[in-house]
Amino acid sequence: MAKGFVIGKRFHSAPVIRLADSRSLHLGHVARADGRWRLYAFAGADDALGTSSTMLSLCVFLSDSGDSPVSQFTPAGQDIDSVFDVRAVFQQAHHNLALDSMPALLVPRKGRYGLQDYEKVFCADLNSGQDIFDLRSISREQGCLVIVRPDQYIAHVLPLNAHQALTNFFAGFMVSQT
Repeated sequence: MAKGFVIGKRFHSAPVIRLADSRSLHLGHVARADGRWRLYAFAGADDALGTSSTMLSLCVFLSDSGDSPVSQFTPAGQDIDSVFDVRAVFQQAHHNLALDSMPALLVPRKGRYGLQDYEKVFCADLNSGQDIFDLRSISREQGCLVIVRPDQYIAHVLPLNAHQALTNFFAGFMVSQT
């Protein structure tokens, strides 16, 4: 699914375009050293958040299901991304997607004032010739979910629809907060 993301190796950055402001960034450089797990969801070729979208299904699972690691391991009263920082990368150009059509998990309200975080959705950098899907050999057909430990090493790579495998992975070593 992603030959360029090897389990046990460091997460290597690549250029992407942030959807909110069309700014070119390196995906690995937007993560802070704050102890959170990173879940990088790379969308499949035709995944533009339609009703049968695997990306939408993943986001709904993570935010709404009691079985999701986000629900199980995020302490009550904390921001939804206080333990797991979920970010999405789409293959489409940034002008072909709308930020207001993204699931709430990808534009969460957080902090004391409930301000919306617009910095979690990215698109492949199609203009520079450094498309992250090509650079990291990510399956364009099905996409994937890359789980990155807080120390920026890759812990696991899963299909976007492997919800139970994702739950089982974190249940093996984390303590439920529910």
